Amino acid sequence: MKNSDILSRISIDPNICFGKPCIRGHRIWVSLILDLLSDGSTHQKILEEYPGLEEADVLACIAYGAEMSRERYVEIPG
Repeated sequence: MKNSDILSRISIDPNICFGKPCIRGHRIWVSLILDLLSDGSTHQKILEEYPGLEEADVLACIAYGAEMSRERYVEIPG
């Protein structure tokens, strides 16, 4: 899956979660998933705790974080 395809799983809507980046179709912040991963949680554990998510959603959060760390804004396909 290309980076642009996976990033389409992230949504930024000023009317949802105060405009924070979320997993599309969910009110789960990208930062929450990144925090869980940085605290040592595995992809599998996250998927068990949030059964509506898919592996690609977790990967999308990582990809979004990587893009943001490059100090540039990412155009999220609508």
